[in-house]
Amino acid sequence: MALPLVPYTIVNLFGAFKKKAAKINCQCSVCVRSGKYHKSIFRRISNFSTYSNLTLVLLWVVMAVLVYYIKHISTEVQIFEPFSILGLEHGASDSEIKKAYRRLSIQYHPDKNPDPEAHSYFVEFISKAYQALTDPVSRENFEKYGHPDGRQGLQMGIALPQFLLNIDGASEGILLLGIVGVCIILPLTISVIYLSRSSKYTGNYVMHSTLAAYYHLMKPSLAPSKVMDVFIKASEFMDIPVRRSDEEPLQRVFVLVRSELNLDLKNIRQEQAKFWKQHPALVKTELLLQAQLTRETAALSPTLQRDFKRVLELAPRLLEELMKMAIIPRPPVGHGWLRPAVGVVELSQSVVQAVPLSARKAAGASSEGYAPFLQLPHFSEAVVKKIARKKVRTFQDFRDMTPDEREDLLTQVAGFSNSESHDVEMVLKMMPSVTIDITCETEGEEGIQEGDIVTMHAWVTLNRGSGLIRALPHCPYFPFDKEENFWLMLADSFSNDVWLSQKVSFMDEATAIIAVSKTIQESKEGSGASAREINVAVKEALEKVKNGSRLVMGKFQAPAEGNYNLTSFCLCDSWIGCDAKSNIKLKVMKRSRAGTRGGFAADETPAMEDGIEEDEEEEDDDYDDYESEYSEDEEDTKETKSKGAVANGSAHNKGNGSSSDESGSEAE
Repeated sequence: MALPLVPYTIVNLFGAFKKKAAKINCQCSVCVRSGKYHKSIFRRISNFSTYSNLTLVLLWVVMAVLVYYIKHISTEVQIFEPFSILGLEHGASDSEIKKAYRRLSIQYHPDKNPDPEAHSYFVEFISKAYQALTDPVSRENFEKYGHPDGRQGLQMGIALPQFLLNIDGASEGILLLGIVGVCIILPLTISVIYLSRSSKYTGNYVMHSTLAAYYHLMKPSLAPSKVMDVFIKASEFMDIPVRRSDEEPLQRVFVLVRSELNLDLKNIRQEQAKFWKQHPALVKTELLLQAQLTRETAALSPTLQRDFKRVLELAPRLLEELMKMAIIPRPPVGHGWLRPAVGVVELSQSVVQAVPLSARKAAGASSEGYAPFLQLPHFSEAVVKKIARKKVRTFQDFRDMTPDEREDLLTQVAGFSNSESHDVEMVLKMMPSVTIDITCETEGEEGIQEGDIVTMHAWVTLNRGSGLIRALPHCPYFPFDKEENFWLMLADSFSNDVWLSQKVSFMDEATAIIAVSKTIQESKEGSGASAREINVAVKEALEKVKNGSRLVMGKFQAPAEGNYNLTSFCLCDSWIGCDAKSNIKLKVMKRSRAGTRGGFAADETPAMEDGIEEDEEEEDDDYDDYESEYSEDEEDTKETKSKGAVANGSAHNKGNGSSSDESGSEAE
């Protein structure tokens, strides 16, 4: 056991001391006071994870127990040697054997030596050795089998308690029932419960009924603020009990968050009555979520606090499944829907950062509203208004300032202390800045023709002011650990179609290295590159991954002939205002090459003509919907559609910065 354990421990200790122990969670005073990271401050610091630490400690405990057992408990097996016991050499005569026996009898016989140990030694060794050498049968057995009693067979026993071996008539029935219950009924009961529960859930621990509801409720025209109505209809939320004691505290929460419920102020009484007539579980879930968004959790009772944490614990994976329902390819074209996908990401950002959806309404020069500012520590709407007077209108303007300029602005205008200003600076250094380098081309061909299989290569690069690649977002109001996840989408904003989408994570570098090595190697081998070229390409890709880049690849079938103005989105589910967006021009030419690709004929490819949109459901005129920062003006879209495309038929674009930098983001 020590052979693998000792070197494994030395290697891990050396790596732990050699690697800088960087804290990947926010260290601002707000996060420290929340106590959220006290139990997980060392998690994900190095590749030596918590589970590995526990396993290593457990193995060393087992090692210590084994050493103690060997040293104090185990006994050495003694081989029976009658000549040695009598102090003789092999081949001694009968007279020498008798003399030795009489000499030892004087020393150890019970009549001569009253010591109990001497008596035991005389009976078990001296007498037995004398008999083995003088009795013909015993001596023959000793010479043949090495023992005076003959061949020593293997003895086996069953390690059962004594009461199981002494069974009387009165206890046989009880014992039989106990054995049947423990050995048969209990395992069967556990198996039935496990199978019944596992049949309800998917691999991501989401109920099948929830996925079915999300799939049917998802619509292509779903507004971002309407995503909440779909999200709360998860079966997991319906299983949270609604108690009579919850009515009064929920009434207080309703008064505090009423402005966020999109109620018609003209018919407020009817709207309130309509709200409370919904299913009690829906009412409770929405009020708890709105309490998180508005940071009004102090009004919750202790029992509601437990339900509140349960709702937030389920929220990340339910939102991920809701996102998959939005971008899942749907007939007839096989594309996902952009508008609801953006709405799901925006809801996820608001839940994690505890920012109300109304704060995302476009205001002035900012298409995001003042929501990005609220994720910073010590910020409020009043502080945002104060710094806006100094021509800091957008969050990107605030990030572009130098640290000294920000400190002067916060201390002199907003009234922050030096420590509060330092907290803001720490969070800004933790915020990610994403860049996208994306190409779309047909492998082995110069241009893209209708029906071709187009391959998208996208390098998504993440940078932070702190220099970290892996980090946990600043979210002190979210009571659980939350990893940053990014969704890369290649979409047509005009038709609301998502052509390609993939989830991107920067937390696991080892997995990214393995994936990019395999992908680059297969891609280069398919193009006929030499071994040297493959090694150079793999080496360059690995260097990119170590510097904070991730490779995303995908394939799609080229649509009908025409010019397409696509948009690449990289949306973060944890930060507001850190998304990247860039435009890509794609030119698809009429098929001139013989044959088809992917088994689709050119005339069978669904046509995607310019100016065709999917029908959207009409929203209520009096519904006060906030506008997503990704919405585009119709005139700008038409103007973009009329522009020229790339000459060689392949699309390449490099975009960076957050979505707040995009001048084309206007009210829809």
